[in-house]
Amino acid sequence: MNTLGIDYGEKRIGLAFADELGIAMPIPAAIQPTKAARLDFIAAVITERKVAALVVGYPYNMDGSVGPKAKEVDAFIALLEERFGLPVHRIDERLTSEHASSLGSKKKPKSTKAHQAARKTGELDSKAAALILQDYLDK
Repeated sequence: MNTLGIDYGEKRIGLAFADELGIAMPIPAAIQPTKAARLDFIAAVITERKVAALVVGYPYNMDGSVGPKAKEVDAFIALLEERFGLPVHRIDERLTSEHASSLGSKKKPKSTKAHQAARKTGELDSKAAALILQDYLDK
């Protein structure tokens, strides 16, 4: 089943894709200037890749409680469900952004400019989405 992993952010939405092989791969993030344009981008990905399910990172607090950010993600998930009619699975995303930004750092530390560029393009967000999606697929 083709699955789209999503790491929601107000300005950037990280995306990852997995097919029946079950390996999550980061794909270009939705970084358009408006929320509507980001949703249109996601719609195009869903159509092009024949996505059958969505996996959204859910930002529980470190103590497992649900805070304001999780409520924001709930509203985003409601938009996804209404617009696409696909099953949406929530998966705990605690620490995935930090893990994504540390990937590859053992070999050569990233410069601050390179890190900022990766953040601006949504590269780190899509790496986080891949971690979220792979976690879901492995369960």
